Amino acid sequence: MARTLIITNDFPPRPGGIQAFVHALALRRPPGSVVVYCSSPARRPGARGWRDPEAFDLRQPFPVIRERTSVLLPTPGVLRRARSIARLEECDSVLFGAAAPLGLLAGGLRRTGARRIVALTHGHEAGWAALPGGRELLRRIGEQTDVLTYLGEYTRTRLARALTPEAAARMRHLAPGVDVDRFRRGAGGAWVRERYGLGNRPVVVCVSRLVPRKGQDTLLRAWPRVLAEVPEAALLIVGGGPYRSRLERLAQELGVDRSVRFTGSVPWEELPAHYDAGDVFAMPCRTRNGGLDVEGLGIVYLEASATGLPVVAGDSGGAPDAVEEGETGHVVDGTRPGPTARAVVRLLRDPSAAREMGERGRAWVEKEWSWDRAAARLGELLEG
Repeated sequence: MARTLIITNDFPPRPGGIQAFVHALALRRPPGSVVVYCSSPARRPGARGWRDPEAFDLRQPFPVIRERTSVLLPTPGVLRRARSIARLEECDSVLFGAAAPLGLLAGGLRRTGARRIVALTHGHEAGWAALPGGRELLRRIGEQTDVLTYLGEYTRTRLARALTPEAAARMRHLAPGVDVDRFRRGAGGAWVRERYGLGNRPVVVCVSRLVPRKGQDTLLRAWPRVLAEVPEAALLIVGGGPYRSRLERLAQELGVDRSVRFTGSVPWEELPAHYDAGDVFAMPCRTRNGGLDVEGLGIVYLEASATGLPVVAGDSGGAPDAVEEGETGHVVDGTRPGPTARAVVRLLRDPSAAREMGERGRAWVEKEWSWDRAAARLGELLEG
């Protein structure tokens, strides 16, 4: 049987959209056909949302080999280990969970006997394509791999400018799917509302890492206007990250902290329930640092749609690809609070229209964003 070595820094129990993407693809490969070589999450036993990687790895239907470092880099030592694993596990193809920077190992793995090498790209590679050094790195990766994938037209266009014409012609579309059996109405939102004292209030939920690009600060700045129109509304901000203390201070400065709940990081298995606690999903992401910090797609919008929520998305990068404007949600300028406030108020003040939008979103995800489709596409790319 053909076997694939997945090399990645983005793998659970570390949380995040790329991690979930890579893990879901691995789970859907044929039994016995996958080996994962990855880094280890920082040890934070006792922290909320922290999961023991050893216990996680033992539950996987494939071997997971971790380095005792939080980041794998394309060093000679990592290459030697990857080549050794590929030989011992008889892997004839390689999948990089993210092309940059580990895709630089492709040439060395080719010499070990890898006949097919595929590298996934996300938002950060689109940012690298804007830098001279990053463009050179991506060009080298494109020359050494058989296929670079892209999430949508935005990322394809940005990446193609950094590649040789030959490598650009080999690019292929591969976007994540959504597990519609997990993300659905009735997934446990009632107990989340009870935990945070939300009762029957209208709830806007935002699920993401707390970093500036995601736009939780824009959402908070919009919140006084929302409360002026819908005084009983509550905002549930789900996720952890370095921006939390700044966001909590901002909520206090704006005088809205009584209506805002910060959950911190939550376990992966509890995420569907947190979506289900909301009536509207909003994450007004925005592009930062001159295009270097950009949203590749925004799987959270699709998970929210699968749960039956209308979504308010920012206009960063490929995020609009995850929304059908006016049908499943609205795309707004994530740099300004006004558009976000108006979109959220419109949805909260017309619950019937919001529910219909959420139902259309659910149907769209079921039709266009299935994991079976993504897994079949990956199989084709690995087979060549």
